[in-house]
Amino acid sequence: MSSLKKMMLALLVFSALVFLMLYTNFDDVQINKYPSMDEVREDTAIQKGWIPTIIPDSAYDISETHDLDTNTLFGSFFYKEKDETGFMDHLTVQEDMNNTLHWGNFFFKVDTEANHVQYRNRPSL
Repeated sequence: MSSLKKMMLALLVFSALVFLMLYTNFDDVQINKYPSMDEVREDTAIQKGWIPTIIPDSAYDISETHDLDTNTLFGSFFYKEKDETGFMDHLTVQEDMNNTLHWGNFFFKVDTEANHVQYRNRPSL
């Protein structure tokens, strides 16, 4: 095999490896963490659909992970007990889903003892 062919083959293999590394390491998953609702509002995360609008003003340690490729979204936050009733009034029980609550396009798991909520978006049909 000539040296030109070897160099072209090496370049092709190198390019393929670089493409593979970039493709697998730079997907469209984004993780955001917010200490309070002020930062959520500043980042316009509610308007972007990453955070449900019904999250209480007292929410803190807010995190959300979204994947633009699959349109999946997961998040969690803590809240102050004073806002529990107002928040829970928005939610309804989702039948046959192991105490899962829902509102709009979101499912919620609420731990009222720890004042902690986990949420995710509904899968697209």
